Amino acid sequence: MSRHSFNLRRFWAIVVKEFIQMRRDRVTFAMMVGIPLLQLVLFGYAINADPKHLPTAVLSADNSIFARTLTWALRNSDYFRIVRQSASEEEIRRLLAQGNVQFVVHIPEDFSRQLLRGERPSLLLEADASDPMATGYALSALNTLVTSTLDRDLTGPLWRLRVAPGPIELRTHRHYNPENITQYNIVPGLMGVVLTMTMVIITALAITRERERGTMENLLSTPVHPGEVMIGKIIPYILVGYIQVTLILPAARFLFHVPVVGSLPLLLAVILLFIMATLAVGSCFPR
Repeated sequence: MSRHSFNLRRFWAIVVKEFIQMRRDRVTFAMMVGIPLLQLVLFGYAINADPKHLPTAVLSADNSIFARTLTWALRNSDYFRIVRQSASEEEIRRLLAQGNVQFVVHIPEDFSRQLLRGERPSLLLEADASDPMATGYALSALNTLVTSTLDRDLTGPLWRLRVAPGPIELRTHRHYNPENITQYNIVPGLMGVVLTMTMVIITALAITRERERGTMENLLSTPVHPGEVMIGKIIPYILVGYIQVTLILPAARFLFHVPVVGSLPLLLAVILLFIMATLAVGSCFPR
């Protein structure tokens, strides 16, 4: 049989050989299986176009039936999760600053009186707008929720209050990102994605290269403690990770104008834990 003619037997032998080679090449197999799974979990949980159960605090100075109805409507909704009912402005500011709540609903003192008089009282919503997508959906949900909730109570003589533009006025104060700039949310997240991808890949490639060349066995046969080998191999990649961080942070600050607020040493310490975790994941792939 001529070698220049197409032969199914030879073709199938090449296919089987490639599958065998793929199975033996652990780095390639790990990258084909592990990295898509890692991206699926990462982006599946991080990117959510319809967030639910957002932590919310209520600051109510009115104890009327309308205020209580609004509070319970928020509590029973899927978008908001009431974690705190406070009467202190200072506590509310602290909860927002520390990230313990994402929204604060202010019910004014004369809310029910103004509502019954048809004066359209203002309902203030303070939002942590560092995540513009979650804030936008929550604001739309709150507007619909408030209107539908009050419509059930505004019956009989109060029916006149249900006409447009609505019985109340919803005002919003956006904190930390009032212009809804998406770079403030995307660029810091990209730092985690870049560190995850690069640390996992370079660690898996480095360990596999050591085993293919036989230098890993030679290194372990020397009078060196395993801890020394592990730490000595991790330190250079930790420095590589910090080099990436030192490139990303100035780029985020000066190119995309992302404000850097908070403790920089604390951020670098947390990044160290993150880099070590991703390096540990990468070292497990070649096995």
